[in-house]
Amino acid sequence: MLFENDSSYGALGEMCSNTSRRLGANARGTCPVDMTRALVGVAHAQSCGKCTPCRVGLGAMTDMLEQIIGGTADPGTIERLEDLAEQIRVSSDCAVGYQAAEQVLMSVKAFRDDFEYHAATGGCLRSSSQGVPCEVSCPAHVDIPGYIALTAAGRYDEAVELIRKDNPFPSACAYVCEHPCEETCRRTMVDDAVNIRGIKRYAVDHATGPRATDRGPATGKRIAIVGAGPSGLTCGYYLARMGHEVVAFEQREKAGGMLRYGIPNYRLPKNILDDEIASIEAAGVEIRCNTPVGPDGITLEELQRDFDVVYIAMGAHGDKKLRMPGEDAEGVVPAVRMLREIGLGNTPDYTGLEVCVVGGGNVAMDAARSAVRCGAKKVTVVYRRRVADMTALPEEIEGTIADGCEIADLMAPLEVLTDAEGRVRALKAQPQIIGPVKRGRPAPVTADREPHEFPCQVVIVAIGQDIQSDYFADEGLPTSWKQFDVDENLAVPEHPGIFSGGDCMRGPATVILAIADGKKAARSIDTHLGFHHTVSVDIKLPTPRLDDRVPCGRSVNGERPTEERVHDFELVEYGLSEQEIRQETLRCLNCDHFGCGILHEEGRMSW
Repeated sequence: MLFENDSSYGALGEMCSNTSRRLGANARGTCPVDMTRALVGVAHAQSCGKCTPCRVGLGAMTDMLEQIIGGTADPGTIERLEDLAEQIRVSSDCAVGYQAAEQVLMSVKAFRDDFEYHAATGGCLRSSSQGVPCEVSCPAHVDIPGYIALTAAGRYDEAVELIRKDNPFPSACAYVCEHPCEETCRRTMVDDAVNIRGIKRYAVDHATGPRATDRGPATGKRIAIVGAGPSGLTCGYYLARMGHEVVAFEQREKAGGMLRYGIPNYRLPKNILDDEIASIEAAGVEIRCNTPVGPDGITLEELQRDFDVVYIAMGAHGDKKLRMPGEDAEGVVPAVRMLREIGLGNTPDYTGLEVCVVGGGNVAMDAARSAVRCGAKKVTVVYRRRVADMTALPEEIEGTIADGCEIADLMAPLEVLTDAEGRVRALKAQPQIIGPVKRGRPAPVTADREPHEFPCQVVIVAIGQDIQSDYFADEGLPTSWKQFDVDENLAVPEHPGIFSGGDCMRGPATVILAIADGKKAARSIDTHLGFHHTVSVDIKLPTPRLDDRVPCGRSVNGERPTEERVHDFELVEYGLSEQEIRQETLRCLNCDHFGCGILHEEGRMSW
């Protein structure tokens, strides 16, 4: 009989959990095959010998893992390992066997490339020289441990300068980044991830301003940027630092792209964005607003004639349709259009109205919270999946609920109902039940229940954004689903001198991914032009601390009271205090100097 409170089984379960966390937090610095072998070996040593799957099976799995690690495995060994692990998982009498087997199955699924590389060569696919997990997980590869150390030392200007080496939008990302770096923070092996974004925000809030940007000698090369959003301005910033002449063409009144027209002021104050754009202009990027590229403005042919390279990074400013009856009724509003108008200062008046928001991403949450600030009497987010399946950040979902919005999940919109004048009177939705997993998420299935009507006068559609690339496709540039086709260097095939990145290349995504594309494009364009410039900073980092890192709770950013913040578009979140920042920076494990980051110093201050 297996007793749930048996200490040995509990210890093994905790060990399996810790191993999973280590694999996730340190996959780029530690061999997952070797860690899996170690876990199976410990489990085998704990076997009581009662059942064959555990007594014999774990030993057989250990032998297979040894062969894979040593490169002596026969073809098909990995598949046989999976089959054996599945048999042990379903037939073992206790947690010693089935938890070890589950760990093997998880490891092979998550790190199959590592297993195959070991089996073929006997060597590790990954090495510690690939960088610390947080830095590698950041799409722009910002030196996160470096700016944390500088912030801890009170050297805020240098911390921001170090960030700008890889990301010219430190303040914007300090306020709105989705912080994928925290997902692989090795501090999770101790307690919880370091509040990396909170530390960045403290640094940018306390810096005196960016220092003068060094620029290389003029190269005589000219680059045209289509779209002055985060990707285009990032690319232009680094190319200008390399000495190239850069002109960004923006169709709207101001630069910033979705940072300005897609993110509400309560998340990212526009004065902060203006300061960052000004610093990019100071680096040598010329921005021409109210200058579209297309049939109603400058043509692609003219850009190719007057510039050596064209980088297309125009964002995804179009809206997708619901494709259901009533979607053209008066009162149906695309979320991207609503947020754009708010960004322009044309705030809609929803005083006393009931509003339904269709969607489950960050844009839907922004639209719902903005509708509250526009005076809506009631706001309901209608989503066809579960709240747990929403693509919005957990903190955005929590903030939406805290602002007074209701979330009606497992409700698939069917029809926008209208009154005699053609105005919205309700949103009709079909209840769903959750079903089998498809594409990584449980798919909704129509429930055997009657449709439900949500009374409303406004329906805000936030089901995705459209890329307006038809003009460029007509000019012969290859696209798939309206997204530009590019090679590994972000170059458009068969069109020399044309590159593309950001939302118009990868589809609507995050700010930091757009920035990462801009940085990569700058390097590719510089190489295409026959140069090999580097972007560097001259900063000496503090000496790493040698004291123990004792378990300590994570400091989190606070928010203004709900009853106060829902009446305006002023900033909701406030940063860490001086006391909190001292504690939070000390939680960093200095992975850049120890363990997997021991080879991190080489090339650290340039790229």
